[in-house]
Amino acid sequence: MTAIPVKNYFGRTVLFTNEKEITADNIVSVLQSVLPDFQKNKEETEYLYKYFRGNQPVLKRIKKVRPEINNRVVENHAHEIVSFKVGYEFGEPVQYVRRATNSGKELLEKPTALETEDMEVTSKIALLNEFMFQQDKATKDKDLAESFFVCGTAYRMVLPPEVKISEGESPFEIDTLDARYTGIVYYKGFGKKPLMSIQEVKKADKTIVYCCYTENSYYEISEDAIIHNEGHLLGCIPIIEYPANNSRIGAFELVMSLLDQINNIESNRVDGIEQFIQAFMKFINVRIDKETFNELKEMGAIAFKSDPQTPADIDIVSSELNQQQVQTVIDHLYQMVLIICGMPDRNGTNRTTGDTGQAVILRDGWSAAAAKARDTESMFKLSEKRFLTLVLKLVKDAEDIDIRLSDIDIKLRPCNTDNLLTKTQGLQNMLEAGIHPQIAITTCGLFGDPEQVYIDSLPYIRNKWKTKDEVEADNTSPNDTVGKIKTIDSELIPTE
Repeated sequence: MTAIPVKNYFGRTVLFTNEKEITADNIVSVLQSVLPDFQKNKEETEYLYKYFRGNQPVLKRIKKVRPEINNRVVENHAHEIVSFKVGYEFGEPVQYVRRATNSGKELLEKPTALETEDMEVTSKIALLNEFMFQQDKATKDKDLAESFFVCGTAYRMVLPPEVKISEGESPFEIDTLDARYTGIVYYKGFGKKPLMSIQEVKKADKTIVYCCYTENSYYEISEDAIIHNEGHLLGCIPIIEYPANNSRIGAFELVMSLLDQINNIESNRVDGIEQFIQAFMKFINVRIDKETFNELKEMGAIAFKSDPQTPADIDIVSSELNQQQVQTVIDHLYQMVLIICGMPDRNGTNRTTGDTGQAVILRDGWSAAAAKARDTESMFKLSEKRFLTLVLKLVKDAEDIDIRLSDIDIKLRPCNTDNLLTKTQGLQNMLEAGIHPQIAITTCGLFGDPEQVYIDSLPYIRNKWKTKDEVEADNTSPNDTVGKIKTIDSELIPTE
């Protein structure tokens, strides 16, 4: 009989307040009202971090029968789940690309002016991507993703540089905060607007200080009193929350009970093997003292006399565990973990079927993984827009470069099973159908930085693909050979 101290969690609690605005007059009372939920989230995220690192309940299990044989085996599938999610969904850098906002009427009325404007916006977005590269945002995105897949939510901070920067350097700094000691307070009414951020800091003298940002001020609160207060010019809270989903549930949180059972069964399996090897000996109608028994263990044999009326026997008390049945249970539990978490089936390689291509993708769970990735992507983009709002303000203030948020499309490139040939064929088909090259390059999924690829390829694209106006101009030019360019009824026309 074993006992495991299991804990079950069901997502983080969102911090809400009924106050529409937080000022020096009410910030202490608001902080006091949300601290119980803040501390509850802190306790849960601390447990989830330990679970992710391998400190799982099976390590504290108690065995009452033969307690000397008590193996504690951790199959860390929690780490496997999080690592897969991070690598699959954030294996490639998040990129910002030009979002198409021009209507067909505008394109017909002033195509040249709009094309010039598009190139200006594209160049600005390419510069924004360069700033993100300087900040090593791709790595910080992976840290952020690991945090919200473990804890159910994550936090990013954006601030202007503390020192003066040179021209062309990033006018902002970003950092991923520890989700265990960070929180955001939202207005409970319409819009759920973020009103205040909270960071718990423990100083050297063990004093707890809560550092809080509002839209216009920064506060430090200790022992229910404001000990520091100063204004800032950011115009918004510099800490942005990135929840994994609306319930703030981590990637493995829903299946922790299944993972605990897998650990328990594996530990009992090892116990069963050890108990079979170290089985008790039974003596029937045989008297044996301690010295003789030690000699038996050393020599491996014993001689004794048996009475026909009371036959003697020496045997081993053992019952071997049925390993096949145990493995069936473990395989079922692991299969349920994969299904609930939206991960591909690892047993696909053991099947012998005639499935190929898309059938294998659907059968082995890759389509479910892609569906989960799309769900995470929509939540990530919502928070990323709040992040970009502050970043674009800092870029405008420092570099005098005005980029509208509506001009930017956020592209996540989760790893998928499409091969290179499929993507290149898709790009070719879109170009031949008359899709704008910038949209085709962005959509095909071939490139990590489609904006830069489009800018670098523009001279070659112009030589290969021309608009109707350019084709008509070339056809009326006396220097062109008649029939050199084939005119078709599409926006872009390939030159032969």
